[in-house]
Amino acid sequence: MTKLSWGMIGGGEGSQIGPAHRLASGLDALFEFKAGALDHRPDEGRDYAMRLGIAKDRAYGDWKEMLAGESAREDRIDLVTVATPNSTHYEITKAFLEAGFHVLCEKPMTMTVEEGEDIVRTAKAANRLCAVNYGYSGYSLVRHMRAMIARGDIGKVRLVNAEFAHGHHADAADADNPRVRWRYDPEQAGVSAQFADCGIHALHMASFVTGQEVTTLSADTVSCIASRVLEDDAMVNFRMDGGTVGRLWTSSIAIGRQHGLAIQVFGETGGLRWSQEHPNQLYYMPLNERLQIIERGESDLSPEADRTTRVTIGHAEGMPLAFANIYTDLSEAIHALKENRDCDPAANLFPRAEDGLRSMSAVTAVAESGKAQGAWVDARPPMYR
Repeated sequence: MTKLSWGMIGGGEGSQIGPAHRLASGLDALFEFKAGALDHRPDEGRDYAMRLGIAKDRAYGDWKEMLAGESAREDRIDLVTVATPNSTHYEITKAFLEAGFHVLCEKPMTMTVEEGEDIVRTAKAANRLCAVNYGYSGYSLVRHMRAMIARGDIGKVRLVNAEFAHGHHADAADADNPRVRWRYDPEQAGVSAQFADCGIHALHMASFVTGQEVTTLSADTVSCIASRVLEDDAMVNFRMDGGTVGRLWTSSIAIGRQHGLAIQVFGETGGLRWSQEHPNQLYYMPLNERLQIIERGESDLSPEADRTTRVTIGHAEGMPLAFANIYTDLSEAIHALKENRDCDPAANLFPRAEDGLRSMSAVTAVAESGKAQGAWVDARPPMYR
C-alpha cells in the first residue's frame, strides 16, 4: 500500500499531544510526515519542523501559510492533523476541508453546536474525511467489546456506566497556573471545563461500544474549587436511543486518580468491564457463569480486535498505539476513497465529524442542565432531532 503524506498543525516542542500523534502516524509506515505549522511562534515552529526532518519549504510559520503552500503542490499532503488550542479547531478544520484535504481534528472539534453542524455539512459537500481524535476508541479490547455487544454476547444492553476522573487539578494553589487556568475560563474553554475536556471521552466511549446515541441527559455540575467559573466535577445521567440507561462521572479534583477512564456495560445476559489504565484485559461475566478475563492478543478474538493488535500477548500496548489505530483506520479509508471501493468494515471505526458534533451538543446540554439544577434536556444536535 502506497504511503500517504501527512501534516500537522500545532503539537510543537513541549506539547503534550504532539509526540503521541507523531508516534502514532508513523508506527505502521502508512504515513510520511511531510509538512507542519507546529507553533504559534513562526520561527520556532519552522525550526522545530526542520529538526523533525521536514523540508525547509514545507516547514510553515502558521496554518494559513501551510494551507496556501500545500494547496499549490502536486504532492500535497493527504491528511492534516489539527492539534491547536480548542478555539481554533473550527476555522482551521473548515478551511482544510474546503481545500480538499482530509482532516483529523483534536477534540473538541468545535466550540459550538452550530460550528459542529457546519463542519459535518462541509465534510460531506467536499467528500472529505473529517475524523475527531477520540483516540481511546482505538484500543484493541475496546473494539472487541463493541464487537461482542454488536453480536449479542451480553444480550440487550440495559445500563452503561462510564467515568473519566483524575486529581491533577485538585490543588487550589494552581489557580494561576496558565496550563490549568485556561481550562476553567469561559473565554478560552467555552461553556464547560471538565466535561468538555474528559467527560466527552467517556460519553463517546459509551456510544462507541453500545452503538447507541445519547438523546437526553440530566447533569449535576460543580466547581469544587471556588475560584473556578466552570465545573471541575460533573455527574451526568443520560438515556440512549436504543433504550439504554447511562451514568457518567467525570472529575479533575479526584485526588488519587491518575487517568481514570473506565467503562462498564450491563446487558440481559452478561456484563463487560474495561479500564484505560489496564487496557490489556477485558472482563466478561456471562449470566450465572464465572468471570472471564479476555486478554489482548489471544486467539479467536474479533476481526476488529485482531486488526488493532501489534505485539504478543502479555506485553502492554498503550495510548500511542491506540492513537495509531485511528491512523490505520484513516489510511484504509483514504485509500478506499482514492480507489473507489468499500472500506474494510474492521477499519471503518474511526470517530467522525458527526461524533464531534454529538459531543459538542452533549457539552452544551450538560452546561444547560447544570445551570437548571439537573433538569432533563435534549442532548441531540438540532440537525438530528
